[in-house]
Amino acid sequence: MSKVAVVGAGSWGIATSVLLTSNGHEVILWEFDEKEARKLNSLREHPTKLPGVKIPAEVKITSNLREALEGKELLAMPLPSHTVREVAKKLSPLLNGDPIILSLSKGLEVKSLKRMSEVITEELPEKCHRNIAVLSGPSHAEEVARRLPTTITVASDNEAVAEKVQGIFMNDYFRVYTHDDVVGVELAGSLKNVIALAAGICDGLGFGDNTKGAILARGLAEIARLGVKLGADYRTFSGLAGMGDLVTTAMSRYSRNRHLGEEIGRGKSLDRVLSEMTMVAEGVKTTQSAHALARKHRVEMPITEQVYLMLFEGKNPKLAAEELMMREPKSEMWI
Repeated sequence: MSKVAVVGAGSWGIATSVLLTSNGHEVILWEFDEKEARKLNSLREHPTKLPGVKIPAEVKITSNLREALEGKELLAMPLPSHTVREVAKKLSPLLNGDPIILSLSKGLEVKSLKRMSEVITEELPEKCHRNIAVLSGPSHAEEVARRLPTTITVASDNEAVAEKVQGIFMNDYFRVYTHDDVVGVELAGSLKNVIALAAGICDGLGFGDNTKGAILARGLAEIARLGVKLGADYRTFSGLAGMGDLVTTAMSRYSRNRHLGEEIGRGKSLDRVLSEMTMVAEGVKTTQSAHALARKHRVEMPITEQVYLMLFEGKNPKLAAEELMMREPKSEMWI
């Protein structure tokens, strides 16, 4: 049995708590808002983020971060990417012992363009740096919480850390593979959200399976191009963190990014769609980051470019589709 703190009580935090409790671990779930923590303790479920999923009685829920961290072997951080630095700063002076720090966030920091493990490394003491890992892959919280078969990847520069996380998480409905390409796993998990937005836009425009298949294939190619430029192994993008997560996010009814894209394709503005959503769609901020990285490193990313223009400059989705189709003829290269 391991002692685990789940730092963040959103849908993925709750699903992680349910999973680890079913594996026999001692779990404490941290919610930053004291009022919300009391509500979760009373209801033992989140009626909007993960309705119908009961938080086991064994899971202690607290808004006291010091209490949550005390004596823990693993700190799991299922947080929206824009909150990771702030939470890591709060963690830093409270850390004791030598816990594993596990990022479950799929996004990039907009201002710095950094991956979440880089952000965490900057904010935590040096003694923690060799204990950082990332968990990514096709894993909707709704399905994990309901014990539907799921397979995912944990990546770390420290093989022993990856294997430890694998042992803590793995069971008969949640399979975990280890990986050493932290850069690739994080970038694949983040950038695929941009392509999922594009897939949703196709749905909103009423396009068919042919279109979506092309978006997924060519989208995967362009995010792999950027990944390789940033130091990733191109093969990672054909695995669970890349193709696996992309297909899931682009096709699923649970996908916030696909849904947001669909609404954009139907003609709604980004501001209107965001005002109607109750949870974070990471792809919006990641589109900004991906667009900036592509320009900085001179990587051709035509789908990402058009998604950026539709989201932030109000470009007509039909015109964007036409421009993609009418680009100059080329030979197909995967990356």
